[in-house]
Amino acid sequence: MDATPIAKNHHCHMDHRRSSRREFLAAASAVCAASFTPSRHAIASDGSKLLDTHHHFYPPTYQKAWADWEDQRKIPHFGVQLTWSREQDIEAMDKNGITTSVLSLASTPGVWFDAGAQAAHDMARLCCDFAAEMVRDKPGRYALFAPLSMIDATLKEIEYALDTLKAGGVNRQTDYGDKWLGDATYKPIFKELNRRKAVVYVHPLVASCCGRLSVGTFPAVIEVPHDTTRTIVSLLLSGTFARMRDIKWLFSHGGGTIPMLAGRIESFFDRAGNRDRFAPNGVEAEIRRLYYDTANATHPASMAALTNLIPMSQITYGSDYPYFPLDQIETLRHALPPQDLAAISSGNALRLLPRLSA
Repeated sequence: MDATPIAKNHHCHMDHRRSSRREFLAAASAVCAASFTPSRHAIASDGSKLLDTHHHFYPPTYQKAWADWEDQRKIPHFGVQLTWSREQDIEAMDKNGITTSVLSLASTPGVWFDAGAQAAHDMARLCCDFAAEMVRDKPGRYALFAPLSMIDATLKEIEYALDTLKAGGVNRQTDYGDKWLGDATYKPIFKELNRRKAVVYVHPLVASCCGRLSVGTFPAVIEVPHDTTRTIVSLLLSGTFARMRDIKWLFSHGGGTIPMLAGRIESFFDRAGNRDRFAPNGVEAEIRRLYYDTANATHPASMAALTNLIPMSQITYGSDYPYFPLDQIETLRHALPPQDLAAISSGNALRLLPRLSA
């Protein structure tokens, strides 16, 4: 087999997109170099929607538990998550023209604060109920990816989130105690989510194995995107993607380091004798059918790598608010043709989450 299959497979569709990628890099670089003030209605001047599929929330009880957990470990607070409030959130959305935000939880260690499984379950329920109240209080402005604790009670959590709260999908971490999502422990959970044809939004955290691999920066800078890659490869090689064809997967931050490492992953595993078990149509095909958001990935180099690998139909707009500002759409507005901008701004998210159309 050709040692560089990703280049061979992409030869046809990369040729006609190569010039557009160069244009993207040039246009986006110009925008990044300029300062701009986000308009009050972002891209809504033509009546179109701007949907943020990567938007975080933090109930007060959760904020305190998180701060205490970090203090006990002498971990410096990032800050913004501890000052987040519902009032500031909707104000920021209005200022930046966000039509609807899909709420999710993101932190290390998720809902696990070393207090046991029942406490994790209770925290997940508290967060779900808090977010559901936000959805009810501001009709049309919010939806929910419900956090799960990943314990024996998780099947009941799924039932509550999807049937009672009418959540748009579920919110999973990339790993739980250094067990990435392809681990056999999670098979019953994914089987149920597959039966329901659910949307599974996956957010990374700093894996406990690797939180001290510091090179002088926050672990989140390097370890968080790499953990997305770890869990995608785990789901791929375990055969979870191949078996659970009705789950709609959405991964954060442009897929972490997947766009850069896709060729390397493919070159190792497309030759595997058991490839039909985990990637019946090839490794690249499995990667390309997933969804990815643009949160903190709108830098021209990141977007060029992402869009060279992933079809535009599989990319949604995400902000990672409150860690990063809601105005990241401005970079894309100045760099993408109208049809691609419309797809990322709302079209793809509406196809993934049809309920948002209402």
